[in-house]
Amino acid sequence: MSVLVKDRSKSKLEFYQNARKFQLQMLHLMSRDFGIKQKAREPNFYLGQMKEDDRETINTILIRYNIIRITEDYPKWMIEMLRRRVADHLQEMMEHITKAYTIWATNKAEANARRISQDHAIATCEVLKQDLELAKDILPINTDKLLRYVDAANKEIALLKGWRKSDNKRFKDLK
Repeated sequence: MSVLVKDRSKSKLEFYQNARKFQLQMLHLMSRDFGIKQKAREPNFYLGQMKEDDRETINTILIRYNIIRITEDYPKWMIEMLRRRVADHLQEMMEHITKAYTIWATNKAEANARRISQDHAIATCEVLKQDLELAKDILPINTDKLLRYVDAANKEIALLKGWRKSDNKRFKDLK
């Protein structure tokens, strides 16, 4: 038995709201160089606004006191590459969620298209977890700092799977 349109409650779209929250959390993490911004950057990051003679003086002091962390623990291009990967995957996840949600299945083909978009959104969340693992492996990141983001990705995967399961029940009799 179906519910009349006037009696239906408004969907909370928890999978969408959580995806947006996850996207914002990840963007904030990337703005802090995956949580290590204060530790290591190329010298030009710190010295870029200085005059040449001041820059040479600071470099001399850093060398004299064997301060190497500021000089370069990891190349700047690596952070940029990781940011680009994660940003692309976040955008892709949101696109698949939006695409799936905009399809209201009235036949089997539309239900399949919706499910495929849901599957792609889930797969993209898994790829985002792999991106975080890669960042942990190549950057000096405390693993505990990344756990909340992995947990957020797992929560989004669970919500998307729940949405997909609900759709499977609803659309099972379509032809």
